[in-house]
Amino acid sequence: MTRRRHVLVPFGTRPEVVKLAPVVSALTAAGHEVTVVDTGQHSDPALSSELQDALGLAPTLRFVLPTEQPARTGALHADAAAAVARFRPDLVLALGDTNTVPAYALAARGAGVPFGHVEAGLRSLNQRSIEEVNRKVAAASAQVHFAPTARAAVFLAAEGVPEERIFVVGNPVIDTLVARGVAPRPAAERAGVLVTAHRPTNVDDPVRLARLVAVVRGLADTIGPVTFPVHPRTARRLEETGLAAELEHPGVTLTAPLDYDSLLATLASSRLAVTDSGGIQEEAAYLGVPVVVLRASTPRWEGVEAGTTTLAGLADDDAAAQVLAAASAHSSAVGQERAATLPCPYGDGTTGVRIAGILADERTDDLLALTEPDFTDGHLPW
Repeated sequence: MTRRRHVLVPFGTRPEVVKLAPVVSALTAAGHEVTVVDTGQHSDPALSSELQDALGLAPTLRFVLPTEQPARTGALHADAAAAVARFRPDLVLALGDTNTVPAYALAARGAGVPFGHVEAGLRSLNQRSIEEVNRKVAAASAQVHFAPTARAAVFLAAEGVPEERIFVVGNPVIDTLVARGVAPRPAAERAGVLVTAHRPTNVDDPVRLARLVAVVRGLADTIGPVTFPVHPRTARRLEETGLAAELEHPGVTLTAPLDYDSLLATLASSRLAVTDSGGIQEEAAYLGVPVVVLRASTPRWEGVEAGTTTLAGLADDDAAAQVLAAASAHSSAVGQERAATLPCPYGDGTTGVRIAGILADERTDDLLALTEPDFTDGHLPW
């Protein structure tokens, strides 16, 4: 028997919009009732509403968050509880590791509603990462875990998640790329470097930000023209530190945040991506573009293992020099060929359909049931 469930899907950031749009579409096509909530984490139109319109993700409800912490965090959790209480879904389904995820995971469980996690099992092993904390809260809360890769499933199993609750379904970002007809380009037709940087560890520290600026100039001098869409946070920091002037370089093009299709076109036509973004690592793998990650760890180990991604943070001057060394290696003929020919490890474009099918399966009823054990007979579980 096929189940039709009411699924509440919250999102708060640009990557969540990109990845959840095909999931929501597949859930709806499979007959599920879907309530979509914009949690308000991103208020910039280029990063939020414009992208929602482009990808056809129409929120049922939008929240507006305060600008100041900790009021912002408190409001996010209060809004989550209000949304779950208002819509009374059969399941709350969230993706990734933003602050939206633990807010809605805890709100769901507090209301006795099962929680499902998409992009489950990613682990950076970085104890200073709030995203890592959010992922673990999601793992502790979830009844069903939709892992993007076998490696992610292994991380979950190692943390004690029962095998029957883990489903390896791929990453839905690949669904979006396939649906939009984005295709890899031959390496010979690519040129230049796409740079993105927005993480607080890279742009809030003036010393690391100065290293980033030096790296961008070095890439332009040694690899080719650099396109640098500047995140609003990064733009503020560059102005505050006076480093914006250092990026006035003939080989560097600074732009406002690109719309999603323009970003994909720029990535597909680049020889290399240098980024601290998680999503770009996945998109680049599908497009056959090598990546230098401006971090010392990543929850996306598959590219590192394949040799198409190199970790090179900005913690010191030597690390910054390693970014340029890695960029040079990936831009070589060998590096370009490796990235262009290896299969994408993050899925085949059917993630949304797989998730919708699992939720439609009556056998999933048992996984979603929130049961209370009874050990009053004195027999403990181990």
